[in-house]
Amino acid sequence: MSSIAVAAPARNLSGVPLILAGILWGTGGLSGSVLATGGHLHPLSVATYRLLLGGLFAVLFLWLTGGLRAFPRTRAAAGRLLVAGGLLGFFQASYFLAVSLSSVSIATMTTIGGAPVFVAVVTAVRARRVPGAATLVSIGVALVGLVMLRWSPEGTGGDWRLVGGIVFALLAGAGFATLTLVMARQVDGLDPLRTTAFGCLIGGVLLLPVACRLGMAIPFRTDLLAVTLYLGLVPTALAYAAYFRGLVRAHPVLAALSALLEPLTAAVLSALLLRERLGVVGWCGAALLVGALAVSYWCPESH
Repeated sequence: MSSIAVAAPARNLSGVPLILAGILWGTGGLSGSVLATGGHLHPLSVATYRLLLGGLFAVLFLWLTGGLRAFPRTRAAAGRLLVAGGLLGFFQASYFLAVSLSSVSIATMTTIGGAPVFVAVVTAVRARRVPGAATLVSIGVALVGLVMLRWSPEGTGGDWRLVGGIVFALLAGAGFATLTLVMARQVDGLDPLRTTAFGCLIGGVLLLPVACRLGMAIPFRTDLLAVTLYLGLVPTALAYAAYFRGLVRAHPVLAALSALLEPLTAAVLSALLLRERLGVVGWCGAALLVGALAVSYWCPESH
């Protein structure tokens, strides 16, 4: 059997939007944590604000630039937007449930680490081809690096809570993997920005009833309002638009691996801005993540 090619050619810049998306998502973790702590909000309420504001910002941009004209009214376009919104809402809800049952580190490690594995398995089954050496090495090194970077077992609940957290984190990883695979196939008339705008809005609306019960009131403070706007605009609207743009040409496994930049960026920012000590093991894990992405990008495999 021939192996699956998962890396873009060395001179292909299609992976740049994926790198940008991963970095911007990393700033979302820090800003979301600030909003949850300062605003005394449940993580699911923060996720709802994130999706709703991200969708509104993207729709506003489309309206100002004429992007809402000739909007596709086909069944395929409507189905794609509903699927995107449902998967975004499912991913966010599952991830934050995992956080509440285990810890941020364990939930992030399991979710982001599991996504490329799910994508690689589904892609291999669908294509009836064995993943190539570069794919297996990239995923393996990335998982080891992620464990070294983010593993923090202290502060978790009892055994059943830890198991529940891992289960929901795996569901979140499967949801993100499904989103990646679905969005890799284009629908006529739906560019990445349109998909981002209405996908985020639909996902936010789906989470809204639960978030309202948990509480969504934000103290009227300039810093919290600025963080809320930043969370919706940069790590949501811009990041998902860049990610969906990168999916147009990049392989889904490469896209899922690029999401590993989220915990890497968050860890580095926390060390630099919050003076959280990363340690030698953590920095070694960060180096492994960068190495895994380098293998995926610069070591193309033959079909």
